[in-house]
Amino acid sequence: MGFWKSLFSGSDSSSPQKIAETDIYNAESQAEGKPATRTDLMRDRPNINSRIFFSTERDIDLYELEELCDAVGWSRRPLRKVKKAIQHSFLVISMWEQRGTQRRLIGFSRATSDHAFNATIWDVVVHPDFQGKGLGKALMRHIIKKLRSEDISNITLFADPQVVEFYRNLGFISDPEGIKGMFWYPD
Repeated sequence: MGFWKSLFSGSDSSSPQKIAETDIYNAESQAEGKPATRTDLMRDRPNINSRIFFSTERDIDLYELEELCDAVGWSRRPLRKVKKAIQHSFLVISMWEQRGTQRRLIGFSRATSDHAFNATIWDVVVHPDFQGKGLGKALMRHIIKKLRSEDISNITLFADPQVVEFYRNLGFISDPEGIKGMFWYPD
């Protein structure tokens, strides 16, 4: 419970914030039950001198997130609403490339939850320069692992038609038991 407590507790701006980071290679290897090794993903990395890691820090530069979403062609959303969505999410995972002292946001996802049974994953995005290298799969495995560590048993998401197969390969199924989702939208 300490992880979530630290994640949701307010921070005093005078004290340094600790960023919960996970090296992507260790996380990917652990998810697959393999020893931690970098060789598989290093082969496809854009720059061997870079490090890719996950963070659960919520203090994300909204303009940098907007640039990431622009890079994949998503519609722009009001930054004040994006900020509110992040603040009210149960879990926020960002993926970063670090080269020397420079950090670049290359992936993002978040989940909302009832804190007991159910969670819904939202806003899964990986920069096009980093797609096709297993990083989206690593991001999804990481968020699922974090949700399962909180005993969340039902994980849902909404997927555009062009990415349904990606999620199906991660174990998600469409319309389990014939249940149909229903939506209400304002006119």
